[in-house]
Amino acid sequence: MSNIEIFEESKKYMPGGVNSPVRAFKDVDLTPPIIKRGSGAYIFDEEGNRYTDFVGAWGPMLLGHCDEDVVKAIKDTCENAIAFGASTELELRLAKHMCTTLDNVEMVRMVNSGTEATMSAVKLARGYTGRDKILKFAGCYHGHFDGFLVSAGSGLLTEGIPGSAGVPEESIKNTIVGQYNNIENIRQVFNKYGEELAAVIIEPVAGNMGVVKAENEFMEELRALCDKHGTLLIFDEVMSGFRVSYKGAQSLFKVKPDLVTYAKIMGGGLPCGAYGGRRDVMEKLSPLGDVYQAGTMSGNPVVMAAGLATLTKLYNNHEYYQHIDSLGLKLQEGMKAIAKEKGIPLVVNRCGGMMTVFFTNKDKVTLYEDVMSCDTNLFKRFFTHMLKSGFNLPPSQYEAMFLSVKHSDKDIEEFLDAFRKFQV
Repeated sequence: MSNIEIFEESKKYMPGGVNSPVRAFKDVDLTPPIIKRGSGAYIFDEEGNRYTDFVGAWGPMLLGHCDEDVVKAIKDTCENAIAFGASTELELRLAKHMCTTLDNVEMVRMVNSGTEATMSAVKLARGYTGRDKILKFAGCYHGHFDGFLVSAGSGLLTEGIPGSAGVPEESIKNTIVGQYNNIENIRQVFNKYGEELAAVIIEPVAGNMGVVKAENEFMEELRALCDKHGTLLIFDEVMSGFRVSYKGAQSLFKVKPDLVTYAKIMGGGLPCGAYGGRRDVMEKLSPLGDVYQAGTMSGNPVVMAAGLATLTKLYNNHEYYQHIDSLGLKLQEGMKAIAKEKGIPLVVNRCGGMMTVFFTNKDKVTLYEDVMSCDTNLFKRFFTHMLKSGFNLPPSQYEAMFLSVKHSDKDIEEFLDAFRKFQV
């Protein structure tokens, strides 16, 4: 069957023909390619077309598609174990590896997704502090838990307003929305709600409004305010963990989070998540404490094996990050130079192996308002051109591109050649 035949048939049995909305390519008005296989930096659709992949399963494929060591770990484990819903040595090995190689992670709890990790971390923070309210930031996505699906509105400081149908106001009445990289804003939030805030949750490198890194001064002020008011600071590293560096985005700041959430890369491409942090906080979890959280598939042996193989390989090969950063810099600077030559309004934000191309007349993109200034129609034309040229990019102006270990200088040069042929 062709891509369009499969997609049209899928619409009969799945809402919009997909199991996650962005896959429908609705924002770019195209029929999505139906992917059949992947190898290294490349994916192939049902019609045999090859694409150089800069999505990487939305981040997890840092080692490239079907890395040989990860595949071997999965195959070896599957011969003896699929699932038990019981403790295994593999979950101990992965937990120990994370606690001994990551900063500020003294204990960890495995879960099955990034959404589960972030919602569980917030529940734990509420149980630990005895408070209800949380602060999140406009433009930061923490999964589809009701309490996170809040839009910022137009005011400087807003209380929760549902950002999705099916989310009652009751579910988000304790969610406060702040402005990313706006110090005065968070001071106002803490002045009003400081004694009621259980936690602040933030992506230290945002990825779902495009790549926007938190500024050092902003993060330091956030930590100081949390300390002053007894509020826990949660770093959502679902996207940035193990990607911007092995130790994640927290290694970019002189700030220690109380809790950290992970997913994406730590599962080696399989569904996985985790949250961890200070021992005294984590010990509030059942069966030690009174904060209940459980999951039949948490710590699944096949997933643990894939995750352990991935993280061990990344930890033992720090040159991978140098390779990715070098390629990222080449891509970033090349696109900026071409855009200048062609008169294309462009800002390129990058942090390690995460990058977003913003089509905007702004000089820089550091605030949510900057992101909202982008020309989405120009992005659509860019996306369509690059897809037809054989490059798989995120089908949204507000998402991140991802580089892998398997990308090469040739891949970057071919990308830049294709961009040079883009007709505005």
